[in-house]
Amino acid sequence: MRLSGSTLLGVPLSLSQDAESDALLDRDPLALLIGMLLDQQIPMEHAFWSPAELARRLGRDSLDAREIADYDPEAFIAIFATPRALHRYPKSMGGRVQTLCQAIVDSFDGDVTLIWRDVTDGTELFARLLGLPGFGKQKAQIFTALLGKQRGITPSGWREAAGGYGEDGVFKSVADVVDGATLGKVREYKQAAKSAAKAGAAKS
Repeated sequence: MRLSGSTLLGVPLSLSQDAESDALLDRDPLALLIGMLLDQQIPMEHAFWSPAELARRLGRDSLDAREIADYDPEAFIAIFATPRALHRYPKSMGGRVQTLCQAIVDSFDGDVTLIWRDVTDGTELFARLLGLPGFGKQKAQIFTALLGKQRGITPSGWREAAGGYGEDGVFKSVADVVDGATLGKVREYKQAAKSAAKAGAAKS
């Protein structure tokens, strides 16, 4: 299986819809993981733009889990809150990023690729992701799908572990976004799912 730094069929990531920010996601798996963590309550493009902007504000060309984990919490939140804020909720999400990075330091020696490098199957990959701070079932499934579909990280059973997000030919999540057109299809799917949920709630 291909690991960090490789792109699916030579196609670079296009999650932030910004070439420079996507270039960091391509080469830095920690940036990609942090983008996935931030992808809630803000547009997907903003979430995946933020890691590159964080790196710029830190004066780095990549992100380091140890540096982030050891950063003064108040100063780190200030970095998150500086306009344009890296998230709608800079205090809570800045704290979550530091907590995530501390877990990577504690459990994976600061190397995010160790999360998936030696997994035996998709179930183990999903379980490791689910064990990360800030990663619930849905987020862990989506990131499992993203790794498989766009990073070439495909241990046996990864599609099953990713649930519906691992299906081929669907447009359900960030795992299926490869350009502006597919981003639009994912948005349409999410809007339809939201409308269906509201309709079901109204009937009950």
